[in-house]
Amino acid sequence: MSSYLQKLTTVLPSHRPGALFILIISFLLVASVVFYQRTGKDTEGQLYHSPTQNRSEDFLTSPPHTIAGGSPPSPGDVFFVETSERIKPSYLFTCSVESAARAHPGTRVVVLMKGLAKGNVSLPSHWAFSLLSRFPNVEIQPLDLAELFSGTPLAKWYSQPEHQKEPYFFPVLSDACRITIMWKFGGIYLDTDFIVLKNLKNLTNALGLQSQDVLNGAFLSFKPKHEFMELCIQDFVDNYNGWIWAHQGPELLTRVFKKLCSISNIQNGMICKGVSALPPDALYPIPWQDWKKLFEAISSSELHNLLKNTYAVHVWNKLSHDARLEITSQALLAQLYSQFCPATSAQMKKDFEEQSRPVM
Repeated sequence: MSSYLQKLTTVLPSHRPGALFILIISFLLVASVVFYQRTGKDTEGQLYHSPTQNRSEDFLTSPPHTIAGGSPPSPGDVFFVETSERIKPSYLFTCSVESAARAHPGTRVVVLMKGLAKGNVSLPSHWAFSLLSRFPNVEIQPLDLAELFSGTPLAKWYSQPEHQKEPYFFPVLSDACRITIMWKFGGIYLDTDFIVLKNLKNLTNALGLQSQDVLNGAFLSFKPKHEFMELCIQDFVDNYNGWIWAHQGPELLTRVFKKLCSISNIQNGMICKGVSALPPDALYPIPWQDWKKLFEAISSSELHNLLKNTYAVHVWNKLSHDARLEITSQALLAQLYSQFCPATSAQMKKDFEEQSRPVM
């Protein structure tokens, strides 16, 4: 190219206007060829992205490295989230975290609580925090929602105060947190009314069917930046309706899965586009309609048969929170406490005994 340009320049004195025109055209032609060669190659998807990939580049260009200014999450962490201001964990909340910590001894279990003050190194004085601090893999951190949602379409949604007047704001806020955490950091998300029976790390890019054709987000396990989670974030804002129960939760996950897979019904155990729809007995062995069975007595053998294919049991706390559990009974839930969160179970028994003592 350089010798060609030198020849052109030699004719400039005698044919200045024409040579200059030829020189400019030649330079533009060569430059366009070089540009095409550098940008037109489809090397590992560098140029020919799907619409989904392009959209992710628009709103998730530089995700923050932390959730609340603390230590950065690492791939495969287990996450629990408390989006209210509550800082006194219930027995079930504590059992959920304890059971997850016991089932994943080599994995960090991160508990994010909105009610904790950012930058405060000391936790509130409460038996649950003292109990959970015994587990070296449990970390309890403040939840900074603005920081979590930054860089996503959910940042604008969260900044609009009118949403806080909606009847299901806290469940919707929880729905927003879980899909954002899974997109940005990956790992495992669990609601605080799960009791974990087995290690969940081999369930990757998966969520569970709570019933026929309905997915639930109480458990999510995804690698960072997964397409399914990105589509969920986009659907959250594109089809937002905070006035319908579950519209931003199970219904969102179900409609995104069906759209991604171009199907009208979700089959148990199906895998589509790398996403697994686990059968109900994996995570929801007790259907929400039968939640009272959690408080009914069951033999050890029956319990074993019921849960032989189960990784974790969802307790449906929204329905069951007012039910009284006799921790010393053979109720299904009492047996789960005893086996999978024994420290919490012991605290419950101690509190029950103290409450039952006659006043002198």
